[in-house]
Amino acid sequence: MLKKQIIGLLFLGLLGCPMLVGAQINPEDIALKNDEFENHFYESLKQKAIENYDKAIAEIQQCIAMQPRNAALYNELGKNFLSLKNYPEAQRAFDKAIELNPKERWYWNGLYDVFYETRDYNSSIRVVQKLIEFDKKFQDDLVSLYMYTQQFDKALFLIEEMERTVGISSTLELYKMQIIGNSKQKKPQKEYLEEAIRKNPKDEQNYIELIFLYSEGNQEEKALEVAKKLEEAIPDSDWAQVSLFKFQLNNNNGEKASQAMFKVLKSRKIDSKIKHRVLNEFLIFVNNSNTFFNELNMATDYFTDSGDVNVNKEIGIFFLNKKKTDRAIFYLEKALKSYKDDIATIEILLQANVDSGNYEEVRKRATDYIEIFPTHARLYYFAGLALNQLKNFSDAIEYLHSGMDFVVNDPDLEINFHIQLGESYHGLGDIKNKEMHFTKAEQLLKQKKK
Repeated sequence: MLKKQIIGLLFLGLLGCPMLVGAQINPEDIALKNDEFENHFYESLKQKAIENYDKAIAEIQQCIAMQPRNAALYNELGKNFLSLKNYPEAQRAFDKAIELNPKERWYWNGLYDVFYETRDYNSSIRVVQKLIEFDKKFQDDLVSLYMYTQQFDKALFLIEEMERTVGISSTLELYKMQIIGNSKQKKPQKEYLEEAIRKNPKDEQNYIELIFLYSEGNQEEKALEVAKKLEEAIPDSDWAQVSLFKFQLNNNNGEKASQAMFKVLKSRKIDSKIKHRVLNEFLIFVNNSNTFFNELNMATDYFTDSGDVNVNKEIGIFFLNKKKTDRAIFYLEKALKSYKDDIATIEILLQANVDSGNYEEVRKRATDYIEIFPTHARLYYFAGLALNQLKNFSDAIEYLHSGMDFVVNDPDLEINFHIQLGESYHGLGDIKNKEMHFTKAEQLLKQKKK
């Protein structure tokens, strides 16, 4: 029953997909053909969802045979070939999609993924120059590509142009210093900067460049030593706050440490690696002292636009590992506000609620998310587990049986499904099915240990 409802919902969504809507002069004559197209397209999406990319490709090729001028189909074909790392075929598919509709940004994105994954940076440059027409943020990618291909003059020209118009990130500042530093035919740059600091200890820029160099080389301790010298020479410097933060933290002065931390996080001059390290050190202090939770929460807001790390998710995992599930749930929920479809965060949040015994919350969230991710097996597992705990054994069985169909190459999850089904049948007094599922779980466990 449940599985049929889910398939029905997916099919209705498919019928509403714009790529399936075309000029239909005589619906009666082509109804069967449309049904065939929709069936193949739906099957391709289903196979892609369970990572059967070869089958997904075969189905989408059937669609292309019926609609050879549909650019979106070639894009879908390209994504499947890309998942298989069949880069030549992926490139051909994306090229065809672009040929049919060059104004669709996502087709160019797909082609960029192919070139970037194959490290064809020169071809990537051509594609990114086109992507910049859609989104200026790709200028950062273009600078990086110029650096990879050692086109330093072009990189510096673009960095300086961005500096005048939109501002640049700490990474681009680092690139700029590398380019300028490499052009100096004097001493090695670190020695050059150390000497410059000795000659003019009030010039903040020399400290900053040296901190960037150490940070780039993952030498954070060295970077913090330079920040300490900066604090002594220029106490009101943003970078001086880094060493001030460590000093106050070491003295267990959370109030003054948090004040210094916020100055660091607000600064546009300080490298993101240093900011992350400051936050991590403050997190450990908060956990050990069990204080300053509000300040920690405020600090994470400075990382909401950080595309590289989901900070709230990482803090949630940290607290979950420390058995502080209420704190973990708070940060995982906060993480989902910025990354709504992050299925890994959703799973961790469900587990945190299980650990806290919030079974009604687990039931509601898992069943709601099944509507969004109808082929994700773990959501059915969490729904079944919660329903078992709530003594709703019949509904638990329905979700667990439906979810079993989506388990692929995951023996641990399959074992857990059988255990929960055994619990469900036990709750209903069905001894035969209870024993069957517990026995199956035991057999799978023995196979896994071999």
